[in-house]
Amino acid sequence: MVYVFLADGFEETEAITPIDMLRRCGFDVLTAAVGAGSDRMVTSSHKVTVKADISADECDMESAELIILPGGMPGTKNLAASECVKKCINRAVERNILIGAICAAPSVIGEMGLLKGKRAVCYPGFEVALKGAEVCTEPAVRDGNIITARGAGAALEFSEELIKALSSEKKSKELSESIVWKKK
Repeated sequence: MVYVFLADGFEETEAITPIDMLRRCGFDVLTAAVGAGSDRMVTSSHKVTVKADISADECDMESAELIILPGGMPGTKNLAASECVKKCINRAVERNILIGAICAAPSVIGEMGLLKGKRAVCYPGFEVALKGAEVCTEPAVRDGNIITARGAGAALEFSEELIKALSSEKKSKELSESIVWKKK
C-alpha cells in the first residue's frame, strides 16, 4: 500500500501526479488526510478541495510499501506539525519502508535527522533544513529508502523514481512511453 499524506496547503501537482502515475502502474494508493475533520476534506495551496480516502491515523504501516509527503505551503508546515505523520515516518524508517518527499517536504524528514549522510534535493531555499544531507540539484534523487524531488516541475521525475523503487526501471519506462513523456 502507498499512502499519500494530504494536509491543508498541499501542492496539487506534487500529490496528484504521483497518485496518478502509481495507480496507472497498478499500485494501491490511498490519500490520507492530515489534521482534517471527520469529513476528510483537505484544501490545497491553490484552493482545490479534495476528499481524502482515509484519515492519516488510519494508515496501516504494517502494509505500507511507500509513504509520500507532497510539498506546498502551508502544507509542508502542517505535515511537520503532525505527530501522526512523524509517527508514520518513524515507523517507515524502522520497517525499511520507502519515503518520498517533494518540494519543501524533504525539510520534514531533514529536520527529523533522516537525511544525514544521504543525497537529497528540495525546493530552492529549503536546503538548510536538509540537515547533514549532500544537497544535489537533480530533479529527483533516490538514496536508499528515501526519494526526494525539487518541486512541482519534477513531479514526473519523482514519480519515475518512486515506480523504479517499488517495481523496476522497465515499468517506469513503459509508463513514460504510455503517457508520451520523454526525458531530455
